[in-house]
Amino acid sequence: MHKRTVELAVGFLMLIAGASLLMLAIQVSGLTDFFNSDDGYLVTADFDNIGGLKVRSRVTLAGVPVGRVISIDLDNDEYLARVTMVIDSSVKNIPEDSQASILTAGLLGDNYVGLSPGFSENYLNSGSHIDAGNTISAVILEELISRFLAGQASQ
Repeated sequence: MHKRTVELAVGFLMLIAGASLLMLAIQVSGLTDFFNSDDGYLVTADFDNIGGLKVRSRVTLAGVPVGRVISIDLDNDEYLARVTMVIDSSVKNIPEDSQASILTAGLLGDNYVGLSPGFSENYLNSGSHIDAGNTISAVILEELISRFLAGQASQ
């Protein structure tokens, strides 16, 4: 009887450990917003090249996560990538002339959108748009390597 109780306790602890690891993996991968609310305001930005940016990528301001990318579309008229972001409603007074950049977390990390505040007296609100003149596209490692190799080959 005592052996069965020990086996049940160990099995129960293994189930809790497995569930904890699964929840941690889902939270780290960004597949769910377990602890984030969905309220916020929508802002769009146009980029020449978004690299490996994905839906659900984070949006940061001064390195602090302030939102998520909710959709990526192609503007068929100008052939630009249009990124729609939801910014947390707790983040207010981002100047409308702010710059949006696609950055990389580490050398081989995921891409995300980084906002750099401008100096305007007007602020971003729901439906605001950051045009391509105020965005910096992703740096594509393969393009840099090919340019370097092409430069070496021509010498």
